[in-house]
Amino acid sequence: MNTTSTESLTPLQQAYAEGQLIAYPTEAVFGLGCDPEQQAAVERLLQIKQRPVSKGLILVGATFSQLFPYINDAAIPMDRRAEIVSSWPGPYTWLLPKSAKAPDWITGGSELIAVRVSAHPIVQSLCHELDKPIVSTSANPSGHEPARSAAEVKAYFDEQVYLVDGEVGGNAAPTQIRNGMTGQVIRSS
Repeated sequence: MNTTSTESLTPLQQAYAEGQLIAYPTEAVFGLGCDPEQQAAVERLLQIKQRPVSKGLILVGATFSQLFPYINDAAIPMDRRAEIVSSWPGPYTWLLPKSAKAPDWITGGSELIAVRVSAHPIVQSLCHELDKPIVSTSANPSGHEPARSAAEVKAYFDEQVYLVDGEVGGNAAPTQIRNGMTGQVIRSS
């Protein structure tokens, strides 16, 4: 964030800066996220989701440039770039080579990082307001159905999250995940 004084931060920016967990609508379900660079916040997210760090997490941004610091762009083959970049903004998550800045608590120790440029207007607005990407995983404890409304988020997490209210998009399932190096589908949408 470009702001240095906490008095001039919006409530969302303040929550993000303080490492709070943020629930927000995405293309198909509510997402649960935080600042990817705050290890304690990511660990808290994994704890309330009951999700192992080894599974890794997605970073979602409003633009490719927000994700760029976490990606080793030079390692993406030229013949794969057009398909990746032309799919965004949209409901496609790509596994791309991680940069040295991408923390293991996001990648799960993998050499690849899961990234998406969302077309959802609330995600776009949220990432523009934060001027940074946000962690994106479904808002539910592991093994439970993902929350599709603010009421479901509250039922799962009550006061443990900062809630950005709104409607989820029209997708029936979470975004497709593909390996950006091979094009292989890892998770269908």
